[in-house]
Amino acid sequence: MQFEVDISKTVGDSRRRFTLAVRFATRGPRTIVYGPSGAGKSMLLQVLAGLKRPDRGQLRFGDETLFDAARGIEVPARARRFGYVFQDYALFPQLSVRQNIAFGLSDGLRNPTAHVDHKAVNRWLAAFELDGVAAQKPHELSGGQRQRTALARALVNAPRALLLDEPFAALDPELRARMRHEMERLLDEVNIPMVMITHDPEDLRWFGADAIHLRDGALETPPPRPSVVVTPFERARG
Repeated sequence: MQFEVDISKTVGDSRRRFTLAVRFATRGPRTIVYGPSGAGKSMLLQVLAGLKRPDRGQLRFGDETLFDAARGIEVPARARRFGYVFQDYALFPQLSVRQNIAFGLSDGLRNPTAHVDHKAVNRWLAAFELDGVAAQKPHELSGGQRQRTALARALVNAPRALLLDEPFAALDPELRARMRHEMERLLDEVNIPMVMITHDPEDLRWFGADAIHLRDGALETPPPRPSVVVTPFERARG
């Protein structure tokens, strides 16, 4: 399924205002939204997730209208069934790894019990090799373990799409490279659409078969690749 987006959203006050105004449709299963800090990437992802309401326009996912300002349609965030991973992972510090993952299944405000036993929770604990740290709190984990916990929480309720906000930004360079490999394997396994935002050109190179370039709240045509000029001397050398 693909996203079809035609929205605008303005935030700020009389002294400083920022407007996100974009129109695009994703084409493939993996979409990278690429641009510098302040381009509006996180705001766009929050609009897709239903965490922010556009001022005008339409948003569709597959055949379903998620938002239509003119018709008064706005599907709540939870009903959209998208998995969302925040840049800082937003893990609950007082909950264990197991409880954090199980929270993705919760309909109410009560925290999962410390010994929650659920098939989907156990599946993702095993898939991300988190069994050994299932009882630990987020501050006791490595950066990679925190990221995997956040991903497991996003995937535990079988989402229709995965929305990732700078998922590698908090990792050191060596771990970042390894987690890109793991993310690619995961996406092949779960086989759901993914939208990732990033300002890292390496993420764009790795995942960016379908890339959206964003700057100052608007789509930007990516610069063409530099052409290679072959001089007569080089040509003669073969």
